[in-house]
Amino acid sequence: MTGSAVWGRWSADVLALVEAALDTWVPARAPARLGEAMRYGVLDGGKRLRALLVQAAAEAVGACGTPAGAEAALRAACAVELIHAYSLVHDDMPCMDNDVLRRGKPTVHVAYGEACAMLAGDAMQALAFEVLTPDEGEGAGVDPALQARLVRLLARASGESGMAGGQAIDLASVGQALDEATLRDMHQRKTGALLRASVQMGAACGGVAPDAPAWAALTDYGHAMGLAFQIVDDVLDATQGSDKLGKTAGKDAGANKPTYVSLLGLEGARAEADALLQQALDALARSGLGADATAPLAALAERIVRRDH
Repeated sequence: MTGSAVWGRWSADVLALVEAALDTWVPARAPARLGEAMRYGVLDGGKRLRALLVQAAAEAVGACGTPAGAEAALRAACAVELIHAYSLVHDDMPCMDNDVLRRGKPTVHVAYGEACAMLAGDAMQALAFEVLTPDEGEGAGVDPALQARLVRLLARASGESGMAGGQAIDLASVGQALDEATLRDMHQRKTGALLRASVQMGAACGGVAPDAPAWAALTDYGHAMGLAFQIVDDVLDATQGSDKLGKTAGKDAGANKPTYVSLLGLEGARAEADALLQQALDALARSGLGADATAPLAALAERIVRRDH
């Protein structure tokens, strides 16, 4: 079986596992169509890249060799997807990016109204932390100390020092000429922080300590991939159509937002993404985990940079 076939089977298995868990944990029973709106916003759509990063990192450090480690990784993967989905619901609203297309279908506020969309995002955010902290008797015995560590990693990546802070910079920067350092800081917060946290949460599920060489290497990998993902997003926004992307193409240029393409040009942005890919692969090589263990992470890095949608 070829490497691409192995990768395809691995990713398909992870995606099926995550989708089934989200289908179980995102409630349809919430009142006044709230559950329906939540499920519309998170199920059956998206690349699940963050969930794949959690699982790949968890497997790289041996976390999935025990029921508790495997359960922790699955819960972390679903929690990160819930945070990501909530951020998209809010970002698409008229008070933010005012977008009408996401994942190839109308955005949540278009389908359910602005008030319901706001509440659905709020509920997804809360549910993410509920998933990470199951009641006693649930979660295959996930240690409370690990639960707390995962909550802290996800909260830090989601808040003012991460995703929310990056979105604030983005909204405040419309029409401004940013230098590369400021643009990099914005992207590392808005997009990169959650991708980096996905890798760190997977590593935490295997008990990797913050002062371990593997933790530093995986963090560097996540840091490089987080920025590379946004740079490629900028390239695709400038070069692909809405039918390919599943979201409105060209909206950043139309809104006069600074991007890596506007700063470096198309070829410069692509070269920067390639350089970050190499940084990520170099980080895996020095992690001490071995090429076989980190193969899914390496494949994900290639997928992030070489994707066309």
